[in-house]
Amino acid sequence: MSKGLKLFFGISYLIILTIFLYLIFSLVEISRLNDFTYYKELQSIIEGTIGKNFYLNLFLFFIFSIVWISLLGFGTPLLLISGILFGKWIGTSISVMSISVGALSLYVISNFFFQEIIFKTLNKNFYKYINLFQKNEFYYFFAFRLAGGLGIPFGIQNILPTIFNIKYSNYFFASFLGFIPIFFIWNSIGSGLNNYIKQSDNFSFLSLILTKDIYLPIILFIIILFISMIIKKKIFDKA
Repeated sequence: MSKGLKLFFGISYLIILTIFLYLIFSLVEISRLNDFTYYKELQSIIEGTIGKNFYLNLFLFFIFSIVWISLLGFGTPLLLISGILFGKWIGTSISVMSISVGALSLYVISNFFFQEIIFKTLNKNFYKYINLFQKNEFYYFFAFRLAGGLGIPFGIQNILPTIFNIKYSNYFFASFLGFIPIFFIWNSIGSGLNNYIKQSDNFSFLSLILTKDIYLPIILFIIILFISMIIKKKIFDKA
């Protein structure tokens, strides 16, 4: 494919990304974000809508997640939403699968259209890891995902392997397995938020934190954070 055609598709991709983000954020009533009754209303609407056609909504969320991640969307809000919509177990399952597919789609797009740009931009900071990943790309990319991407923003995490030229199959399965622990935690928090909004008449940060559905996932998150620090120190800092 010619450079001109690649440039055309690349620009088209960025335009679609901008339009998509605008449409998403235009649906949110920003002026009511500090109003607890707004979240009560949303919770009621969501529960009614999901209950009417659960499997259709599950499918729509699956497709939306793939598109969202493919367009460099943030991961954490999506995980909270999946927990709110479908609960921690189904939410974790659907988000792990859809975000893994979406991340792979973004990787394929980046590898095809933006490889040179990504290499020039990121190579200087991550060059030392190239030899590391070449030893066993599945193992090290799995460790990278399990460690939460070492604190790197999610969108960059997904395109970073472009400079390592990781195989698509290794990229997908390492992502899929590495995502599970942290995705379960965020979905659990989302499910806990949904239950709190449903059961509470007024918002209290203290009562929210002391809710079992919230503080247990937070404790697990702290444990995962320590594990990620150990992985970073034992594997990546020695590169």
